[in-house]
Amino acid sequence: MVKGSFIDDLLYMPSYGWKDGNNALVIPTKKQLWSEAFSRVNIFKTRKNWISFVSLLMLAGMLPFFILFLFIYFSWWLVAAIVVYSMVIMGTHGTIWFHRYCTHKSYAFSHPLWRFITQNLVIKTVPEEIYVVSHHVHHCKSDEPGDPYNARAGFWYCMLAEYNHQRVSPGLSEDAYKKAVRFMDHTGVGLNSYQQYRKWGSIASPAYTIGIWILNWSFWFFVFYLLGGPALVCALFSAAMLWFTFIRAFNYAGHGGGKEKHREGVDFDRSNLSINQSRPGLLAGEWHNNHHLFPGSARCGFLPGQLDLAWVYIYSLRRLRMISWYKDSKKEFLKKYVSGESSPGMKPLTGDAYNTEIV
Repeated sequence: MVKGSFIDDLLYMPSYGWKDGNNALVIPTKKQLWSEAFSRVNIFKTRKNWISFVSLLMLAGMLPFFILFLFIYFSWWLVAAIVVYSMVIMGTHGTIWFHRYCTHKSYAFSHPLWRFITQNLVIKTVPEEIYVVSHHVHHCKSDEPGDPYNARAGFWYCMLAEYNHQRVSPGLSEDAYKKAVRFMDHTGVGLNSYQQYRKWGSIASPAYTIGIWILNWSFWFFVFYLLGGPALVCALFSAAMLWFTFIRAFNYAGHGGGKEKHREGVDFDRSNLSINQSRPGLLAGEWHNNHHLFPGSARCGFLPGQLDLAWVYIYSLRRLRMISWYKDSKKEFLKKYVSGESSPGMKPLTGDAYNTEIV
């Protein structure tokens, strides 16, 4: 296998392709993007579309709660609860679970129980496979053709990326599939054998994915009902729906809307368009430019004022011995980028270097 081809072929390429004959990024029209999305969620076309269909079904399942909240249970204190749950609790959990643990393995749990609890701290939304596999590709190809949520291709390219660009390719060889499984085998997610993958087109087992979704939603419905009745249930499931919808736009904003918006003394990684933003940083620990510099770090709030709630959770669990180890790159960041000791040739992990590190 040619070096780099594993990452190049890992995701299911859309019908319009990643790049043209001149190796330039293909920027599809909105019509092409929506047509691709409808094709990818069509469970009647092929059962291999099941994971995209389930993701869409999750959104559809939360919509009635949102309608009930708007027309029956609306109140301003519940609006405040929605803001806190969606932007702070859901956002921070996404950073803790999907980003720093599932994708980058920046820490490890001392027992599977603590992993299971962390996984289910909030209402279940994104299937782990969709997030994790594509995010590795994103780091290897940030803002280049093949980046599954390339901000240079526009807002809707990012918004529809979950359906159009983030699925694992259904045609991996057995050796390539074993490599792909390594991205997921620490997460506790039920995984397919290679034969099952050929049948379902996914790394994650359909039975596991649907089962954990039903159990999670049942648990949180019951808890929220006990705490605040149907009004709180509708409000917080609405919050989960809003987070699930608008998190798709994060990479577009987090990479400057496809434009260079780096700031001196704030954004030190200039190898891609990622930027540190105050709102996702303070509310969810997502200091994105810092993260691109040190993707394997369990802490990304490196500078004064960069509150990192995800790190607070990870550090607290470590003190309680629920986490066995973590990687903290703050000292390395300060030494290389603040004290002036970095060498001219020092670069963040991207492309083949990142690929070698994780695979």
